[in-house]
Amino acid sequence: MGTPEFAAASLGALLEAKANVVAAFTQPDKPVGRKRILTEPAVKVLARSAGIPVHQPRTLKDAAVVGTLRDLRPDVIAVAAYGKILPVDVLSIPPMGCINVHASLLPRHRGASPIAHAIWSGDAETGVTIMRMEEGLDTGPMLLQRAVPMPAGATTESLTPMLAGLGGDLIVAALRGLQADILEDAPQDDALATHAPRLNAGDGRLDFGRPAASLERQVRAFRPWPGTFFLLDGWKIKVIEVRLGETARSGGRPGTVVVGPESLGVRCGDGRLLEILQLQREGRRPMSAVAFLRGFTLPKGTVLPTV
Repeated sequence: MGTPEFAAASLGALLEAKANVVAAFTQPDKPVGRKRILTEPAVKVLARSAGIPVHQPRTLKDAAVVGTLRDLRPDVIAVAAYGKILPVDVLSIPPMGCINVHASLLPRHRGASPIAHAIWSGDAETGVTIMRMEEGLDTGPMLLQRAVPMPAGATTESLTPMLAGLGGDLIVAALRGLQADILEDAPQDDALATHAPRLNAGDGRLDFGRPAASLERQVRAFRPWPGTFFLLDGWKIKVIEVRLGETARSGGRPGTVVVGPESLGVRCGDGRLLEILQLQREGRRPMSAVAFLRGFTLPKGTVLPTV
């Protein structure tokens, strides 16, 4: 059970390991992009190419869907970024249980957006956990876990395929361990849990009242989705790439724009500048800060709004 490229990596690893995948469950096809082109999920594309039956139920709470799952008689259900909550009726079907590929070091970053939140939080390491699924959200006991150093300058876009490959390796190892009955459940410490809720478009607004380092991580964490932005004279300006600057030499409110000959900096809540390297106006192509300043005048003393 899975939907995007992250999940397809696990399915691909299972196929390469000669696992007997009897079916793939994935989300329904969805319109994508500005032209709203109906697009098949990555798991569906891979499963169909491998001759695996594909199911795309809108809900797993339908009795007919649960009946279909029971008829398949799975030993185990492997789940990776499926995008649906598994009800108790489904969790109880496979004798070896339902196991999930989660892209964080649980109990840290339980939830739908663990990769982005690990970057945004400034974690020194990240990784993948294979856990048994239960009714709680990512609360089940852990079977395997592997940590890796957080790459310098990582974005969600760059980190996701790396963790997807790691997840594929671990799901294969977990299934072999379950089959050999050599894995032990390790309960999570709820006191150490943090949460990574699903992101939405509004979460990307930059609050220049916060420290510059936090904003720099947010820009990387929210790339490609939902992106980060600020508002200026009624325009929504998307911020694509930034770097940390020096502490501002003169005082000023958070959000104060500091324009140099070839730079665009914004004073943040800790007094440090966030240098904007690439940005995009609504309806325009991405451009460098230098190109932006040629066509968009920023009067001295301009203050961008804080949230």
